[in-house]
Amino acid sequence: MYQSDIQHPSEQLQQKLYTLYTLNRDKKIDLSFRPPYLGLLEKLGNPHLKLPPVIHVAGTNGKGSIIAAMRSILEHAGYNVHVYTSPHLIRFNERILLAGKPIDDEPLEDLIDEVLELNGDGDLTFFEITTAIAFAAFSRTPADICLLEVGMGGRLDCTNVIEQPLAAIISAIGMDHAEHLGDTIEKIAAEKAGIIKAGAPCIISPQYDDSVHNVFENRAAELSCDLHNIKVGNEQHQTNLVGPHQQQNIATALSALNQIKDKFPVQDDHIKNGLKNIYWPARLQQLEAQHFGLDENFEVYLDGGHNAAAGQALSAQMEQWTDKPNILITGMMDGKDSHAFAAPIIKHCKAVYCVNIVDEPKSLTAEQLQSLIGSGECKHSFRDAITDGKKQFPDGARILIAGSLYLAGQVLADIAHL
Repeated sequence: MYQSDIQHPSEQLQQKLYTLYTLNRDKKIDLSFRPPYLGLLEKLGNPHLKLPPVIHVAGTNGKGSIIAAMRSILEHAGYNVHVYTSPHLIRFNERILLAGKPIDDEPLEDLIDEVLELNGDGDLTFFEITTAIAFAAFSRTPADICLLEVGMGGRLDCTNVIEQPLAAIISAIGMDHAEHLGDTIEKIAAEKAGIIKAGAPCIISPQYDDSVHNVFENRAAELSCDLHNIKVGNEQHQTNLVGPHQQQNIATALSALNQIKDKFPVQDDHIKNGLKNIYWPARLQQLEAQHFGLDENFEVYLDGGHNAAAGQALSAQMEQWTDKPNILITGMMDGKDSHAFAAPIIKHCKAVYCVNIVDEPKSLTAEQLQSLIGSGECKHSFRDAITDGKKQFPDGARILIAGSLYLAGQVLADIAHL
């Protein structure tokens, strides 16, 4: 939870979000089902037990893309879909989609007031109270299915109060949040495996490290759960999501939908149209060059990737970008392995710019980031970097802005105001 999360065009709602932001700001993250959180759910009437059928999604990379693909296909098939994801890019409302639409300001304000009153002086964190709000909203609005993204880990994540999901998905596991989840890939995988439930099939995305499969298989065997490991061959799914890694996410989404086809059947045309119209911004999203004062010889891509695996995925795409110079503009949050993220990308770039994530105190300064990745020029903002890149490459270039979802959110908010 960062200060950027509370920015909102409604001053009244921003103040309420600030109240949530200040909850337990100085407390160390405690991954557990804490009594104040469970107590709030009970006061709300245990809304987590009154949801439409749930597909629960954990993992390090690809969770959001998998959910976005499933949502698009299901909506093209005519189903109403609740979605819970984090973080948001521009407005908090994006985290809670009610039957396919971001929650409106007024009901969101009402729910914040309700949970704060019910909570009283309860010792709650921002994510706990946000998840309780989402559960309450989902339980009170009709929908056919609910796609639920884990916040951190899985085993003790506060979304894991769901007792009987329709299916579970574990996307690619990488070394992220190691200070909370464990210092080995196997320990992190064990936390993610906590969402596996008896009686619900679990779909496992292609993994970076094969050692995690033993963790998942052991957990599934304990629960007599059907495990489905995704193997990606040479097939290419036609989708508007850019990048080779998205083929793995699409394959995972399709496998999950196949596992629930008896309850939620979809036709080939729903899949085809759904995959071509996925809405999932800041994942190698191409932006209009004119937003940045650039002509048609420039291309601009935006991505929220911020860990080593994301850097490798972006590098794989950049290997295919050989027709014009590549420029990286990057800003990152403190605590991320910035060198591991940036190193695979930099080798494909003719220029690198390190920038500030403006007004986010927990981000690295451009100078700090430059020191960590050992490359790049420092600029105050992404627009300053674009201006310099245009001067260096007047005949055109491909610009990738990446390193943080918070930087991506600022870029999208900036062009939205044009």
